[in-house]
Amino acid sequence: MDVKEFRNCMGKFATGVTVVTCKTENGSHGLTANSFTSVSLDPPLVLVSVDRKTKAFEHMKNNAFTVNILNASQEDVAMHFAGRPKEVAPFNWIQGEHAPRLKESLAYIECKPWQEYDGGDHVLFVGEVQNFVNNEGDALTYFAGKFGKLTNEVVKV
Repeated sequence: MDVKEFRNCMGKFATGVTVVTCKTENGSHGLTANSFTSVSLDPPLVLVSVDRKTKAFEHMKNNAFTVNILNASQEDVAMHFAGRPKEVAPFNWIQGEHAPRLKESLAYIECKPWQEYDGGDHVLFVGEVQNFVNNEGDALTYFAGKFGKLTNEVVKV
């Protein structure tokens, strides 16, 4: 199978953009992720898929984390945590009850570790939701290698 073409195919699935953050021995760490989903309402569980080759993988093991759902104006934040940092960080940290989070996110979901599963070259981290906030605004999206935005306006097709 052509891995690049498979990745391009998967890119046709439009997603929201998140930054997953956690506390480390040296402070706070984050990674941009669009492999995020709700798993269960009772108990409240969410899932994040993390590449085994990233620094974030080691930080996430048995660690509380926050999923920060980015608003439409946070493209620089997404790029910063995707490995293209700006000289001046385009975000501010806030220490949550369980894990650090990003100020001005569209929403955030604080989790304590629930379970980890083998996902091939990724690990699926399932977190039990401890706290969340849902703000108003437009969402940052990702489709076919490009950022966009999704609004609350109803679009008829």
